[in-house]
Amino acid sequence: MISLNAFAATSEGYGMGGPMYKFQPVIDEANRTGELFRIKGHCQSACTTFLGIRNVCVERSATLLFHAGHDAKRNISAYWTDRIISAYNTPLRQYLIAGHYMETLEFHTVKGAAMIDKFGYKECPRN
Repeated sequence: MISLNAFAATSEGYGMGGPMYKFQPVIDEANRTGELFRIKGHCQSACTTFLGIRNVCVERSATLLFHAGHDAKRNISAYWTDRIISAYNTPLRQYLIAGHYMETLEFHTVKGAAMIDKFGYKECPRN
């Protein structure tokens, strides 16, 4: 029997982040279908907005990197920071705000295992 989870959409190809216009259609489609969406591997910057997908899971081996939102000239932007952080659940948002990690462009790394165990994100099923 083939596992349907093996065909879940993933963060692969989006791991290095980029402008939100590349991510929002993926988020909208995943939310429309309700399909499982896996965050796997390296996921930085705008890639972390995939955490806002309603049927998202995180692989324990994933690495997520967080920083302040910014405009095209890399000027920190309250608008983009708020837009990004709104995708996160309350425990993760509180942690990032308390640590001031969303106030600079320096990356703050959180392992997938911590996303699951500490912040309550769903662990991806094994294929």
